[in-house]
Amino acid sequence: MYQLTGYPSMRLDALGATAAGLFVIDLTKDGRQPWTSADLAPLQGRPALAYMEIGGMENYRVEYTVVQKNASDLLLNPVPGWSGEWYVKYWDERWWSLVVQPRLDKALAAGFKGVYLDLVDAYEGISLSFVPGETRDILAAKMVALLGRISAYVKAKRPDFWVFPQNAPELWVRPGYLSAIDGIGLEELFVYATDRPCTDSGCQERLNHARAIRAAGKLVLTVDYATKVENVQAACQKSRAEGFVPYVTVVDLDRISPLCP
Repeated sequence: MYQLTGYPSMRLDALGATAAGLFVIDLTKDGRQPWTSADLAPLQGRPALAYMEIGGMENYRVEYTVVQKNASDLLLNPVPGWSGEWYVKYWDERWWSLVVQPRLDKALAAGFKGVYLDLVDAYEGISLSFVPGETRDILAAKMVALLGRISAYVKAKRPDFWVFPQNAPELWVRPGYLSAIDGIGLEELFVYATDRPCTDSGCQERLNHARAIRAAGKLVLTVDYATKVENVQAACQKSRAEGFVPYVTVVDLDRISPLCP
């Protein structure tokens, strides 16, 4: 079950009342205030992954003003379709010290089972005009390096702590990627947002990458966006058939949707 906003009374009781066996929730209640171990208690010990971006920055996050004040040049071109969000120089040491490490420390302190890392595909979205001398290949390598650093950092503190990147499954072929992760979350693998079956060649390519990651022993979570019954059922069934773990919900990720059977 995957919910990033809209927590009733800033509590997790409603999520805890479901039969879900794994949760993806935001690191914070509202972009600013992190969850605590007491806040996670309604989940009754079931594993929860803390959602955080590592390739971008949203302007409602508590770290935004810190970055603006101390390292505004970390912010690059806007993320298309998301007002108030920018790609960042995720390879810069200041990004690690100002944003990534503090977020990891909060996830560890709260008792999350792991982290769920978004905008891993930033290496494709960054405008190269903002980063002279960089190439897509170099940026991809730097993203894999960041995943490796994150994994090493959290597992040194808790060896059983999970690292789940979201999307960019093609990175699995790069050295160090598979050893850094415990699983992956993939959006729109079977249904494009919203209610458009994903049948083009790009979908098949991503599915092939997902299969390779699953074959490597990693857990594959699928998040599709659909409301029509036939599309919901198809996404659930196709994901289950591949040995993945499915969830089908709405793009806003602000509510509890029925679990896949």
